[in-house]
Amino acid sequence: MVEKRRVAVVGGGIIGAAVVRELTQRLPGAEIVLFEKEREPAAHQTGHNSGVVHAGLYYEPGGLKARLCRRGVRLLQSYVAERDIPYERCGKVVVALEEEERGRLEAIHDRARRNGVPGVRLISGGELREIEPEARGIAAVHSPDTAIIDFAAVTRALVEDARSAGVDVRLGVEVTAIETAPGAGVRVRTSRGDERFDNAIACAGLQSDRLARRSGAAKSPSIVPFFGQYLVLEPRFRDITRGLVYPVPDPKYPFLGVHLTKRVDGAMTVGPNAFLSFSREIYRGLGIDVRDALETAADPGFWRFAAGNLAGARRELLGVLSTKKFIKDAARYVPAIEDARYARLPRGIRAQALAANGSLVDDFVIQHVGPVTHLRNAPSPGATSSLAIAEHIVEHVLERHDLKAR
Repeated sequence: MVEKRRVAVVGGGIIGAAVVRELTQRLPGAEIVLFEKEREPAAHQTGHNSGVVHAGLYYEPGGLKARLCRRGVRLLQSYVAERDIPYERCGKVVVALEEEERGRLEAIHDRARRNGVPGVRLISGGELREIEPEARGIAAVHSPDTAIIDFAAVTRALVEDARSAGVDVRLGVEVTAIETAPGAGVRVRTSRGDERFDNAIACAGLQSDRLARRSGAAKSPSIVPFFGQYLVLEPRFRDITRGLVYPVPDPKYPFLGVHLTKRVDGAMTVGPNAFLSFSREIYRGLGIDVRDALETAADPGFWRFAAGNLAGARRELLGVLSTKKFIKDAARYVPAIEDARYARLPRGIRAQALAANGSLVDDFVIQHVGPVTHLRNAPSPGATSSLAIAEHIVEHVLERHDLKAR
């Protein structure tokens, strides 16, 4: 009797769950196990983000982000329609306040067109006010295809589908290492014991570098966590914008800046900022984990990055220390919110890959070590691209190992 091929997937966020779905479709005869160390899926990055389905405005044409974002949007739209998950195509404007931003805005528009973003337009300040009456700016890029969703709900649906397809979903089981086994296959070491598999795919998010290093993969890139604060505005501001309002990104700093974001439940949020996090997985309070903080401090690449971003860090710190400053920054684009009352939401923590030379790794990074595949970097638009990332990874694994269900 021929044994079934066994495949382990590590990580119960949206990308890990999407990989499982892709495996059930491409290897219908395989035995698939999903490991997630938390007691529920989507417990980390997937469940702590702004819920924006990105259209593909910012990414370098031809790169993985650009290609997989556009493909991911199409796959996500199809999937949520099948599963009746709320998806609101509310649109987005990227707003320039000053003439010095116009060139950067035009560059975003050019990239968006080259990436095939549907309906994207460069608009005047007057056209901006027709689309977003409360917004102010001299020009903007309008992306009508940008949408909002609850990515945690999508992940739960993917996990339900996995169970229905016969996948062994093991919550509360931590994978500590993945080792190439003597002869063939891999040994997956877990908090419940070791198991043998033919292949393993790790989508470990905030722990991806640690798991990769313990599994014999390259030391670089390392993960440096950045937290983002979110504020939810009082109910009278639920409809202050029709869609999403973003600033033009500052090229001196690697994040998008504070913006106004609707949620699918109707709430209006402001955020996130981006500042070094002293933990990878603590979302409230001081958010300090000694091990995480010391590991970042011991990373020479982090200090190289920090030395080149002092001005941006100072700006972000002011917003961390003062929520009034945080709101005031957003009110430059929508003045009506300046005196809004608000409540804090749990922070998000972004797993940002950092190269040894101190540069932030911009594109998705996928590394293969024999029969083990590690997803080493999948920041925004990772959730948007999740189904396409899964498709890309599984296709590569099948081709690399000439796999067929057995």
